[in-house]
Amino acid sequence: MDHSRTFLDKFFLVIKGLCMGAANKVPGVSGGIVAFVGGFYEEFIYSLQKVNLKAAKLFFNGRFKSFYRYINGQFLFLLIFGMLISYFSVSRVLDYFLERKELFVWAAFFGMILGSIYYITKSFEHWNKKTIISGVIGLVIGISISFLNPAKENDNLWFIFLCGMISVSGMTLPGLSGSFILILLGNYVLLLVDSVNALYDSFSEILKGDFSFVKNQARLHTLKILSVFTLGSVTGLVSISHLLSYVLKHYKHITTAVLIGFITGSLGVVWPWKRKMLKMDLNGMVQLDSDGREIITNYERYFPDFNISETWWALFCIVMGVTVLLALDWYGKQRK
Repeated sequence: MDHSRTFLDKFFLVIKGLCMGAANKVPGVSGGIVAFVGGFYEEFIYSLQKVNLKAAKLFFNGRFKSFYRYINGQFLFLLIFGMLISYFSVSRVLDYFLERKELFVWAAFFGMILGSIYYITKSFEHWNKKTIISGVIGLVIGISISFLNPAKENDNLWFIFLCGMISVSGMTLPGLSGSFILILLGNYVLLLVDSVNALYDSFSEILKGDFSFVKNQARLHTLKILSVFTLGSVTGLVSISHLLSYVLKHYKHITTAVLIGFITGSLGVVWPWKRKMLKMDLNGMVQLDSDGREIITNYERYFPDFNISETWWALFCIVMGVTVLLALDWYGKQRK
């Protein structure tokens, strides 16, 4: 890996992390697609692959400089720093617009994914019988995932661990949204709403000097679920990156073709015209999270009505999304 980055390179790496974090926030959008289009996907996977037994030995033996260099620490630190900034800035703005102008946000993402498909395919010059078949397989899998019905909620700890491993794939597999996969597995609300709220409430009570939650069995069970989910996510991030590193090294063209097909198939997930399916309580009332927002359990798609101006504004957002990717492509050419 090249460690001699200019200040501008470092700045843009933080911005890429910021975009990756924002993308991971939305069910249906993959942070991995940002890495793919941003041109740092392979370095991201290879850097994660370096988080292994050798890295652990370097760290626990106190050889921190060697550890930092071995795992490509500068790259991972700047990228993760951008993701953390995103959580407190861009993703908050995204939440605001998702709440008030959801159709336009989905439309912009739809356009950006359309643009990214063009961006990736125009430079891929290895189409043959094997890669075409691989691309079709990726397409079929992507479309199939788009139209699966969600399972029922399951709090079995082994299943929670598996959810963590699978959901983190959104960071490593372009086109596969981790949060959307959790919706399909039936545990989106449990793991990304209820568990996070339980952690937030527990920290709030600790800061007030209130430790009564340690006697609350339901709260402790939810916190245990979050711990297992986090462990599964870390395990998945490292193990999937090792697998991807291997296939990228030995089957790069076939893997790229599968990803192109998969990203194309995932367009069904980010189809802008869809209705929310909300979580209801036993009294038929819509349930809210700790920030007072409706809890979404799935989406129902429909075709747009071209007789209303909102549809045309959404189409404009799609065009703008495509334009953003074309502008990035143009910028990349100018820098060469």
